[in-house]
Amino acid sequence: MSTEHRTADNPWGLEPLLDVGELAAYLGVPVSTVYDWRTRGLGPRAYRFGKRLKFAVSDVRIWVEQQRDSPTPEGR
Repeated sequence: MSTEHRTADNPWGLEPLLDVGELAAYLGVPVSTVYDWRTRGLGPRAYRFGKRLKFAVSDVRIWVEQQRDSPTPEGR
């Protein structure tokens, strides 16, 4: 997943969108896990186009950062 928005690859200047399979591959989880997170309200925000889900790269980045473990207090 590139951190840059390259308009040369995208003539419309729109942010790249990932489908469920691409998101699952990027995160290293089964597609069913992405759907499970979605039904439980735990996954990244998505756009729905008919029956298709698409995930904006920026939303995935935000969600991934929110999953980071908090540092544990010293001495525990």
